[in-house]
Amino acid sequence: MNVNEYFDGKVKSIGFENSEGRITSGVMAVGDYEFGTSEHELMKVTSGAILAKLPGSDSFETFKAGQQFEVDANQKFQVKIEEPTSYLCYYG
Repeated sequence: MNVNEYFDGKVKSIGFENSEGRITSGVMAVGDYEFGTSEHELMKVTSGAILAKLPGSDSFETFKAGQQFEVDANQKFQVKIEEPTSYLCYYG
């Protein structure tokens, strides 16, 4: 397992691999963040909500617990977090 920390500790995740592939399980504190992808990502919100401005969009869309979104490789996207939120991110 790999432990990662970003944005001065406001985003933390644990990376692992299993039969479903490479995954990170993480938590984001309240704040505004910009992420970059190096490969395709599928983000599943497990608690709370992610307001995401995805590549090619001019506005933020809300993804609540149980919802998901995808971002292609080599893209940037912005998120707003209004309450502590957890997620699973699947790569590839």
